[in-house]
Amino acid sequence: MSPTLNLVGAGHVGRALGRLFAATGTFAVQDVLTRSPDSAREAVAFIGAGSACDTLVRMRPAQVWMLAVGDDAIVPACEALARDGHFTGAVVFHCSGAKASSELQPAREAGAFVASVHPIRSFADPEAVAGTFTGTFCGIEGDPQALAVLEPAFAAIGARTVRIDPAAKTVYHAAAVFASNYLVTVLDAALRAYQAAGVPPEVARELARPLASETLANVFRLGPEAALSGPVARGDFATVARQQEAVTRWDPATGQLYEALVPPTAELARRKRGEG
Repeated sequence: MSPTLNLVGAGHVGRALGRLFAATGTFAVQDVLTRSPDSAREAVAFIGAGSACDTLVRMRPAQVWMLAVGDDAIVPACEALARDGHFTGAVVFHCSGAKASSELQPAREAGAFVASVHPIRSFADPEAVAGTFTGTFCGIEGDPQALAVLEPAFAAIGARTVRIDPAAKTVYHAAAVFASNYLVTVLDAALRAYQAAGVPPEVARELARPLASETLANVFRLGPEAALSGPVARGDFATVARQQEAVTRWDPATGQLYEALVPPTAELARRKRGEG
């Protein structure tokens, strides 16, 4: 029989993973607890397995526990479950990208093996994620006994697990922020700069699209050094200074962003020339 799995927190991440585990038979989804009985029932319906619970004390013992709660709720939820003796001999993991498995120390002290598994995906649409999960990278770290259970379980739902250093978990999570959130911020600056030059918004997006798409393709095909182009790559710092001044006059906050990006871009250019 498949190991039993309890879910504490079943938002977008918990629902998508729960459905995948249930559909593949990797885990037998047992009890599901969320912020309200209604959302727990909705999660069970989405997952297609399990029983909705309204309190921690109603949750039955399970072999595996997934804490798919917000970062600030990981420790309180773990402490509450540990106090109730739920964790003895179990595997307990959370799905945070910013927090290490050490957040689950109360579970470890209660006799559990702990880990962190962070799927590197946007979960805005859990149904779409569940349908296209194969090949998704997951950063994983924790106790060897927990990893021995979780690595094959995530492989069974199509994940590609990558072991990471728990001491560098915050930097690891920052990598995802650079690759997604801050990329959006930089592209927003580009679009607004085009518009400041009189380009209509819809045309600005079309102007930026090939530059951004080709640059991203080159980064992943050739590496960042080879993909770098423009005045900094050429060492044309007079142009860089004029641009920075003009951008700052137009929008001081965007000028600060431009100024902050020059030193790391110059360092990348030095690596491109083989000087770094």
